[in-house]
Amino acid sequence: METWLQSPPGRYLLQWEQSFLDDAVSDVFGYHAIQLGVMAANGLRANRMPHRWWACAPGWVAHGQRPDLECDLAALPLDSACMDLVVLPHSLELHPDPHASLREVERVLVPEGRVVICGFNPASLWGWRQWRAHVYRRFGVGSLYLPAVGESLALRRVRDWLRLLNFEVEVQRLGCYRPALRSQAGLERMAWMDGLGSRWWPFAGAVYGLVAIKRVPGARLLGAAWKRPSVLLPARAAATPKSVPRRTAPPTEKLDT
Repeated sequence: METWLQSPPGRYLLQWEQSFLDDAVSDVFGYHAIQLGVMAANGLRANRMPHRWWACAPGWVAHGQRPDLECDLAALPLDSACMDLVVLPHSLELHPDPHASLREVERVLVPEGRVVICGFNPASLWGWRQWRAHVYRRFGVGSLYLPAVGESLALRRVRDWLRLLNFEVEVQRLGCYRPALRSQAGLERMAWMDGLGSRWWPFAGAVYGLVAIKRVPGARLLGAAWKRPSVLLPARAAATPKSVPRRTAPPTEKLDT
């Protein structure tokens, strides 16, 4: 994956993803954020949380930099509800059990926490070329266009998983509409397709980005302690009802006859 990202289509993809990630996380506030998986695109660069980490599978080294945490992305050594933001750039595609990895993300996120996901879109020109390459490889010819990252997850499938885990999709964006070319010159000649594609066939971008919020039924955010009224109220004596005088009819006078 890291080697492919240094190729012309990989650099083109990273440029779009870095712009999307910067916009997605710039206004997310909290204390703890973590990026899982690929580090070529720094998903936490534009975020201002004081505590930010990078975690990935054991043995992963990117640009000579080792992660802060090496672990299985489906078994994070983190407490439940401890993260305000989780970034997943192609992490679900790289994991052999993407649904388990997404469940683990739901576990470590606080209520109203956000997850940012990037992935390859199989319903695109790049996805079609990758599918064709898989067919040709059965006959011993051709090579893959995209990195062998496992199964590309359709956008609708990821949205269904998020809905089952009580996430609400806040932002959805697709990009990279140029054809699946390998040369830098060819990709630059097709730059006009980015503007045309986002307008006329927005569903066919080569990569998608999602921002989802974790919703917890019945959860309520509490304000500052000094704003909340005290729970212990001063005891008050029970008020006894005052005796109400009984109204009687006025005495009747006897008339002298």
